[in-house]
Amino acid sequence: MSTALSLDNPLREWYAGESARIRGEFERDHDARAAISARTALLDNICAKLWSEIIVPGRDSVPFCLVALGGFGRSQLFPSSDVDLLFLHENGVAEDQWKDRIRRFSQQLWDLPVKLSPATRSLAECDRLDGQNVEFTISLLDARFLAGDRDLFTRLQYQLVPRLVRREYQALVQRLAEVTRERHGKAGNTVFHLEPNIKDSPGCLRDANIVSWLGMISAIDKLGMRPEPELVVAPALRQPFHEAMQFLCDVRCFLHYRHGRDDNTLTWEAQDTAAQLGIGTRESAATAATDWMRVYFRHARSVYRIASQLLEEIPAARSSLYRQLQTWRSRVSNADFSVVNGLVYLQQAKSVEDADVLLRLFQFVAHHGLKLSTATERSVEQVLPSLAATPPQGAALWNRLCEILYEPHAADALRSMHQIGLLTLLLPELQAFDALVVRDFYHRFTVDEHSFIAIESLHRLHGSGSDWERRFAELFNELEQPELLFLSLLLHDVGKGLPDDSHVRGSLQLAESCLARLDLPQEDRETVIFLIASHLEMSATLRRDIFDAATVQSFAQKVGTPERLKMLCLLTFADIRAVHPDALTPWKADNIWQLYIAAVSEMNRSVDEQRFHAGSDDDSVSRLRSIAPALGRRLKPFLEGLPQRYLRAYAADDMAKHVAMAGRLEARPVQLDLQRGRHWFELTLVTRDRPLIFANLSGALAAWGMNIVKANAFSNAAGVIVDTFYFTDPFRTLELNLPEWERFQRSVEDVLTGHADLDRMLEQRLKSARRRPAKVKIETGVAFDNDCSQHSTLLQVIAQDVPGLLHRIASRIAHQQCNIEIALIDTEGQMAIDVFYLSAAGGKVEAPHQDRLRKELLEELASS
Repeated sequence: MSTALSLDNPLREWYAGESARIRGEFERDHDARAAISARTALLDNICAKLWSEIIVPGRDSVPFCLVALGGFGRSQLFPSSDVDLLFLHENGVAEDQWKDRIRRFSQQLWDLPVKLSPATRSLAECDRLDGQNVEFTISLLDARFLAGDRDLFTRLQYQLVPRLVRREYQALVQRLAEVTRERHGKAGNTVFHLEPNIKDSPGCLRDANIVSWLGMISAIDKLGMRPEPELVVAPALRQPFHEAMQFLCDVRCFLHYRHGRDDNTLTWEAQDTAAQLGIGTRESAATAATDWMRVYFRHARSVYRIASQLLEEIPAARSSLYRQLQTWRSRVSNADFSVVNGLVYLQQAKSVEDADVLLRLFQFVAHHGLKLSTATERSVEQVLPSLAATPPQGAALWNRLCEILYEPHAADALRSMHQIGLLTLLLPELQAFDALVVRDFYHRFTVDEHSFIAIESLHRLHGSGSDWERRFAELFNELEQPELLFLSLLLHDVGKGLPDDSHVRGSLQLAESCLARLDLPQEDRETVIFLIASHLEMSATLRRDIFDAATVQSFAQKVGTPERLKMLCLLTFADIRAVHPDALTPWKADNIWQLYIAAVSEMNRSVDEQRFHAGSDDDSVSRLRSIAPALGRRLKPFLEGLPQRYLRAYAADDMAKHVAMAGRLEARPVQLDLQRGRHWFELTLVTRDRPLIFANLSGALAAWGMNIVKANAFSNAAGVIVDTFYFTDPFRTLELNLPEWERFQRSVEDVLTGHADLDRMLEQRLKSARRRPAKVKIETGVAFDNDCSQHSTLLQVIAQDVPGLLHRIASRIAHQQCNIEIALIDTEGQMAIDVFYLSAAGGKVEAPHQDRLRKELLEELASS
């Protein structure tokens, strides 16, 4: 069908037909440039038709015109993009005259349907900067004539806009900088997100627009006139910028057609399809999604780099406070490097041909938290080919790397070295994790960015405000060789880029090569190798009962020395924190610390171990009696038969509360206590033991939509149980509705006493829950261990994380007449990792009993 306007069909039918044709051509050729140009031309024709038929029928000339703004103005109208229109008139009288016609014009577009965003302004209104709507003035930079009085539009584009930009230059640039830095900050100031938003993530199309707008504003300010769009970007950067733009446009066009709406999220599933189709790469053969994403990251990095440089190099883009800080930083200039407006320049451009000067440049950046100027980056890039012929190595290289790693802004320096290509030149082993995507649906960043964030998280401990962060900061200050810890973090995941089932084994292989190149002393090599080999050990131990002496003893023996224990503790802290912003919950941080303290105690024990344990228990009981003397004769019967870990898991005042609750069981057989902690709610149950108590309590919480993060289960010789569930409230039911606390506890009590139908409650919750399809299928695993505890059998269940999972597991455990002594609940992305310490008939669960329980669990979870 021709793109000429057809008058034979209704407008809506014609628009639908042309849209289908454009989509068909894109799905055949995957050429976004052709698709968005065709859609732009289509809307141009429709607007021209409606203008002549509705706005000015039979009239040749009126002081009124139609202007395209935004993506429509840039002739980049993606399949589901808004259509931004400006009805421009000369004065207020004209606005009143055309109001009804503008409404009918707009309604025609809405009925197509088109997502129309219309605005009506006089020429005088366009000449004012509205502090509440600076974005409108910025949108005028993309203005394009569609219909009406061309002279009026010419006055807007070539007289008013340049005059306005020169007059309001600083306010415009400041606003662009503020919103861009805020957007980058929300994304962690990195392009390396595993499911990026192709429009708004750092390095994506919004940043490309920022580059164009800043370049245009700067050119207008200097030249007094609008530059040609292709001249906005510096010549040296044009090719990578335009290649990146083409790729990003192809991907956004693909996403709009895939989702059927303006959804720009590049999900795992979309990445798979885009890689198979070769979107943006013009490859005929399908590629792996991880390889395709590396192409994406290369382009995003180019755009982000250009946008960041413009924000840094245009003085007005910085706040006055920022400029004051950079003025202060400018005083740190030395004989090799000068600092101007927070950017590092070389005193002599060729000085970086000396490898030592080059490395000192990045140590300077790491120390002061500065960025390289564009000129400095180009100078560094120019020396890389010659440096590759004879790269520095051995002790000289390691000494300089130590200086960089130890500085407070080491991660930023490493990112800069990596972006330029210097880091992989010096340490070729790191090429394996460059922009590497590992699709475990738990990590948020690429492997290289994850490693940089881990290093950054340790440096940021200094000056941290929370109590638990200060603990780790103090531990860090005790390290004898922190540079070995940083090197271990840099190398601990490089093996993920090798075709090896064990990334730890692959990382060790590459680390050995790297350490040999750096010529580290043998003792230091052994420390780094130990940390890499053991970097998952502490996390694995946290899925055991860390109050069990055997668990702590086994862990301490594997670590060996107090110094290695400190390093492994900090490495685990940093590694988890770098997974994604919410991965290191306060509960996990506290568990890491508790395990560290327990392991320190284990390492420091003397031969009087038995007396030490007895003393610690007596001390707990003494404190309990001192704070609650009224407990009297009730204390000993309550504590009789409780495991020692109970005394370690609870504070004395909590235990006193449990004794008091147990004393009220005759009057009310279910005692509940609900508390609000800083990060979660705590629900404690004291009642007499009977089947399914733990299962039903977890089910009641699931029925209320609560997310269980931890659970303790204890019972004494008299058959009284103390179960504590720690949970978050995703829907803020309890947080926002205090009266709901009473209804919540009453509902839980009704479930536990059999007065409420739990199955019906869970069914209603599961129906109302809007569950997204699982992005990855987790294979169910059930494993038993009779050796890791002196008194219990360990059961570990790995399964798809679904609502009500803990209830289903606990119900099967109860059906097999096993008691839950302790439960450790954890999730990693869509994978649930639940650990239970079980007993049966007062002892461990024997092998035939384990087999029956395993069979039931696998059958139960097969439907997850």
